[in-house]
Amino acid sequence: MTDDQNLQAQPPWLITTAPPAPRHRRGRAALIAGVTAAGLFALAGVGGGAFALGQASTQLNASGTSSIVQDPTQGSTGTLPYGSGLGTGSGSSGSGTGTNGYGYGYGYPGSGSGSLGSGSGAGSSGTAGTGVNTPAVAATQDQTAGVVTIVSELTYQGARSAGTGIVLSADGLILTNNHVVEGSTSIAVTDELTGREYQAAVVGTDATHDIAVLQLKGASGLTTADLETGDAAAVGDAVTAVGNAEGTGDLVAASGTVTALGQTITTQSEAGVSGETLNDLIQVSADIVSGDSGGPLLDSDGDVVGIDTAASSGSATVTGFAIPIADALDVVAQIQKGVDTDTVQIGYPGFLGVGLAEARTGSGALLSGVVDGGPAADAGLAAGDTITSVDGRSITSADALSAAIAALEPGDSVTLTWTTAAGTTASGTVTLAQGPAA
Repeated sequence: MTDDQNLQAQPPWLITTAPPAPRHRRGRAALIAGVTAAGLFALAGVGGGAFALGQASTQLNASGTSSIVQDPTQGSTGTLPYGSGLGTGSGSSGSGTGTNGYGYGYGYPGSGSGSLGSGSGAGSSGTAGTGVNTPAVAATQDQTAGVVTIVSELTYQGARSAGTGIVLSADGLILTNNHVVEGSTSIAVTDELTGREYQAAVVGTDATHDIAVLQLKGASGLTTADLETGDAAAVGDAVTAVGNAEGTGDLVAASGTVTALGQTITTQSEAGVSGETLNDLIQVSADIVSGDSGGPLLDSDGDVVGIDTAASSGSATVTGFAIPIADALDVVAQIQKGVDTDTVQIGYPGFLGVGLAEARTGSGALLSGVVDGGPAADAGLAAGDTITSVDGRSITSADALSAAIAALEPGDSVTLTWTTAAGTTASGTVTLAQGPAA
């Protein structure tokens, strides 16, 4: 692990001036030198496929060997891997239920010899799916209504990211994925129906459920999205994923069908970023790509049934995943209560402005660098110093310092004690600044 990779593993309010190496993922916002589409975190599917969840990236994630989620009744693209069916019944034959051909066409009953039951059975040969996604097209005016594009400045990463959002209120309450705005120091949002741009503030985030709520400044009279809060998506339903594909700022629509419900995917750790697990997702055959994250998944009536969140990578065929809109709105309601919880961060975290070297348990938190003009630098801390206490509480590791700062808010003052690189002891009072979105 390099020093930069280690720094990426730290919370956003503990970060150095050195920009981290690009994370190669698919589907999040887009890492942009100008503005590209956000990469998704690589996700490990049930069957070992790589999936994306968006962190900014200029390249698509090439990791992973399969883009298909497998379960005991589904094979991988265009193959019939489950040769044995589940024969049942007594008598001379059971019934085969092996399936195949998951390539965005549901497979049909696959071949298999029965093994559960007193007889031996044989299912009929299955037909493999084609494994082809329908190409995305420009979004219509109706599909654009209630949808915004988002560009986030990632100052401490030396980058920008782009994603999508959903308008919840006429005065500019916006729903998006947490990974679209994570690490942002400022956020610009464009109402794609009118073309007007607004600055946005983070109301709250929930990284565990990958939800963020923004508030546009000075907004009024916005067209809101139509949300389907009654009938949930069902397998076989026609759906359309709308989003800021590849961060171009032009909304596109990718059609497909719901292929599974209640799916769980886990992000793979990469470049020092810890993985995370998302549950109860809608799986679709729509071609969700980088920059679509946070956009609406529409049903055949044009109502929002989910939030485009992740997609497979490492294959020409894309498996998409969306958070059900009802689940997302539950998190929105928690955020609107304005109370921090184990998963919800209200507003922005406090910012100390230091980079942490690899943990050395028991010896304090060793600094690999400080942000010029940040609170720590202003207090006289420098690279090579080791913070040993916060407000008199002993700090034994980088994790301990992270936890101590995480409990504080922007504007809070704390007394730090540290050992300098030269071995002398120093102390000073630091007022935390407003950090990047968590």
